[in-house]
Amino acid sequence: MATRKTTKPPKSLAGWPGRQRAIIEGVLPQVDGGRFAAKRVQGDEVEVRADIFTDGHDRVSADLLYRHVDERKWQRTPMTALVNDRWRGSFTVDKLGRYYYTLEAWVDHFETWRQDLTKRRAAGQELGVQYQFGARILREAAERATKADAKRLEAWASKFERLPPESEEAYALAEDLALAALVRRYPDPETVKRLNRELPLVVDRERARFSAWYEFFPRSVTDDPARHASFKDAEQRLEYAAEMGFDVVYLPPIHPIGTTFRKGKNNAVEAEPGDVGSPWAIGADRGGHKAVHPELGTLEDFRRFRERAEALGMEVALDIAFQVSPDHPYAKTHKSWFLVRPDGTIQYAENPPKKYQDIYPFYFDTEDWQSLWAELESVFEFWVEQGVKIFRVDNPHTKSFRFWEWCITELKRKHPELIFLSEAFTRPKVMHRLAKLGFSQSYTYYTWRNTKQELIEYFTELSQGAGREYFRPNVWPNTPDILNDYLQVGGRPAFVVRLILAATLAANYGIYGPAFELSENTPREPGSEEYRDSEKYQVRAWDLARPDSLRDLIARVNRIRREQPALQQDWSLEFHSIDNEALIAYSKSAPGADSILVVVNLDVNYAQSGWLTLPLADFGLTADEPFHVEDLLSGARYIWQGPSNFVKLDPHGQSAHILRLRRRVHREQDFPYYA
Repeated sequence: MATRKTTKPPKSLAGWPGRQRAIIEGVLPQVDGGRFAAKRVQGDEVEVRADIFTDGHDRVSADLLYRHVDERKWQRTPMTALVNDRWRGSFTVDKLGRYYYTLEAWVDHFETWRQDLTKRRAAGQELGVQYQFGARILREAAERATKADAKRLEAWASKFERLPPESEEAYALAEDLALAALVRRYPDPETVKRLNRELPLVVDRERARFSAWYEFFPRSVTDDPARHASFKDAEQRLEYAAEMGFDVVYLPPIHPIGTTFRKGKNNAVEAEPGDVGSPWAIGADRGGHKAVHPELGTLEDFRRFRERAEALGMEVALDIAFQVSPDHPYAKTHKSWFLVRPDGTIQYAENPPKKYQDIYPFYFDTEDWQSLWAELESVFEFWVEQGVKIFRVDNPHTKSFRFWEWCITELKRKHPELIFLSEAFTRPKVMHRLAKLGFSQSYTYYTWRNTKQELIEYFTELSQGAGREYFRPNVWPNTPDILNDYLQVGGRPAFVVRLILAATLAANYGIYGPAFELSENTPREPGSEEYRDSEKYQVRAWDLARPDSLRDLIARVNRIRREQPALQQDWSLEFHSIDNEALIAYSKSAPGADSILVVVNLDVNYAQSGWLTLPLADFGLTADEPFHVEDLLSGARYIWQGPSNFVKLDPHGQSAHILRLRRRVHREQDFPYYA
């Protein structure tokens, strides 16, 4: 009888991973398939989840691999099976900077053998051959093991062969967890499937996730609007901001201001003698982005100002606005960095019908783009050398995406402690792209989300949507550019509402003051969001001692934020039912800490009341159990019982409750972060 010839393997099988039977899918966290980095802060436990399975009934095992960018060797930790082929692993990020992580999975023949052994034993089947199979698997693992581990595996294999298959001792050896852990360290490399990419993760310091910002114009720290203040004057405003509990003081551009086409008060096209101009029209004969406005002082004065802020427990954030006045040295020495019109003049900034003749934007399509990029990156480096670690970037959406990705990556590679806030009020996809490119925090649409439904929808998106992996919201009720309708018509009660919403809905928030605490709400003209007598164009003298100031309330709110861990992150935010559209209710929680429940009256004219319904089980409460709630704003204490309780809030008395409840029972979708 002729021997049948074996079919020759086709060339298409060469290099085919035929023995890699494990499947890895649905890995979280990842941003755009690993194109961009997810974000965490130092000390976080990073939880990774994935769908991991194989064909047939074999068991699989999986490891999570991770390393800091400065480390060459991967660290690994076993993953744990949950339900429905979903697996979980975690690691702690203890360094600033970039991490990478990936997954490995394989068909685990030893675990499959143990599973099969248990079934056969329960069915009363003969187990002798099964223990021989087990010994074979151990000896194969021993061939891949270190000398010491190989010796241990050989000893176990010999016991399987020597002991009677019916003995309890043999079965106990098979169930030994130490043996299982040893074998899984040495899978057959040909069977191990590694995820086809390394997923990036950027780790920032805690202030990137939790901060309170106070913006002010240092030139306006004066008692006379005819006198331009200096950094030495502005040090007194630092003490004022610290007393209100802010972490970050943010300054508009502090550079020399151009005189050509300088704007006058209220954005008048022509300036009058004595008009100080807009700080965003950067550059004059005294220098540009690496110089200090001479009336503010010197670089040494600025450094002293920064040091004083740090002594008070705050950091100074600088505004970086990549644009120049016609008087900026760049406009004279690097004309190729700007768009030159056919008549040979440089194109000034326009957003028709608006014209900004006092500003030249950089032209990122210039053929000289490499020198432009290098110079702009050096602006950040210059201020880092002066001790600045936080930057608010003006209008980043009008600059090249490619530039920001390169610039921020380079800067954070050298200075991983840096924080960048993106000031981009533009289309959602553009705002999200900037966050993906590396901005640590982002401005939001909060300013224009005023109704209950708008707030619920928007903050649910921010806290629960896929964008939360990379988009850290920093919410502002006002800015020097934005005085919205709600504040214009609502008066002081509106400022109270918007403060409490901002400070409790988001872990990062800020205000532009003293305009905010003094409830400045007069627009330049009807229908405008610009302030009348805006500080953008003139020096203002503020009466900080006014009795109607919100400074004490702001201080109380910031103190609550610092004392309550639940308010120091965004992802646990949950809205609750309350039967009045003028009232909004929501809670936040943190492991091992009390939960915070916030109720706000959105009506700035009339008292509103309603019945609030809480999911008591989430807070570890039963329907028949009375429980205490403490209002951290007023100090009042209440005894509630059952899921529904009555709330009444008056904008002319108390507009909101910030209530402390007993510790919450955390749901899986809260902590860890992936259900």
